[in-house]
Amino acid sequence: MAQRFVIIGLAVFLLAGAALAGDSPQFRGPNRDGLFDEQGLLKTWPEGGPAVAWVAKGLGGGYSSVSVVAGRVYASGMGADETGFVSIINAADGKVENTIPYGKETKNDQAPGPRSTPTIDGNRLYILSGLGVAYCIDLEKKSVLWNVDVLKKFGGENNTWTLAESLLVDGDRVICTPGGVEGGIVALNKMNGETVWATKGINDKASYCSPAIVTHNGKRILLTETETLVVGVNPDNGALLWTYPHKTEYNIHAVTPVYGNGLVYFSGGYGSGGGALQLSADGAAVTLKWEDKKLDCQHHGVVLVDGHLYGTGHKNNQLVCLEMATGKVMWQSKDVKQGGAVFADGLLYVYEGPKAGVVDLVKVSPKGMELAGKLTVTEGDDKHWAHPVIANGRLYIRHGDALVAYTVAAK
Repeated sequence: MAQRFVIIGLAVFLLAGAALAGDSPQFRGPNRDGLFDEQGLLKTWPEGGPAVAWVAKGLGGGYSSVSVVAGRVYASGMGADETGFVSIINAADGKVENTIPYGKETKNDQAPGPRSTPTIDGNRLYILSGLGVAYCIDLEKKSVLWNVDVLKKFGGENNTWTLAESLLVDGDRVICTPGGVEGGIVALNKMNGETVWATKGINDKASYCSPAIVTHNGKRILLTETETLVVGVNPDNGALLWTYPHKTEYNIHAVTPVYGNGLVYFSGGYGSGGGALQLSADGAAVTLKWEDKKLDCQHHGVVLVDGHLYGTGHKNNQLVCLEMATGKVMWQSKDVKQGGAVFADGLLYVYEGPKAGVVDLVKVSPKGMELAGKLTVTEGDDKHWAHPVIANGRLYIRHGDALVAYTVAAK
């Protein structure tokens, strides 16, 4: 059962590198599905939003969210010299305890700085630069242990706005998507960066999507999206199971597919919408079950709760609820605009962007929605694009150079 770790003296702050219940060691929560393992959170917010516990600054430019493990918060950023670095922040008081440089980062005009959320595994941190270099950082030695230029090694070509994938640790491997002729998706040995397997036959460049592994009828399947395809791969050996074509404007696929009851939901922005793929019993094939244009999520994430999908549309700029089994639009509301959507303790959190900087607390069900609170992010700079994180009774909002921790645990 989820627990709240809000007392400073708890042993959680003394453990180094062990993920605990309530922690968030990777992109979009413990299971990469936008569902955070929290209980005992505020059901409504006071006017102006919950109390600010602390604000950390000096994190550099970037749009990644944070990871929270064992009393430490990890954030990636880029300095003025284009060097990427990871800040290690004390979760109790917001003090930046260490910064660890790892290498050159992306400086594209649209979104300069890292978009890759650090993945924490024991005493190691894994991150992918926008330029396509995978790094393993030793958190005890505070230095890079190994790095691999996956675009160069596997014959990949960077995309228009550079890579934004958050690396996936699976057992003794770390998985990423070079989109190359020698490996569309690859697994590296997490200890030394050596190649474990490489998937061929995809023949499509990487987009901005972070993969996830799901279990279907007892079989593990790695799900992701490349520029024009939804992809299923065997994560144990890299064998390509299936692909399904889905075109979006600018070849942007940035929403991790969602699995539920034999269906794989995929989505893209710019009016392309998405749909659900029915997996065969053995997971080796898919057929299209339904399509939808209302929930054309751009890069903000979609959550599945009690058989229903919740997320924000790009073209219609509003919150949408779909029935997963059928694709039926249950409702849509203009009260909540496009933003990163996550779920915890029965409530949806939506961080509206790129300009609004508003976080909505929303009670949702298939019958409708009700606003339960709202706050405005006043710290930081540039676009409001990072996904919210909820861990140990705190809501973390990254906005450019700043990270704000709000206390959302009920008193």
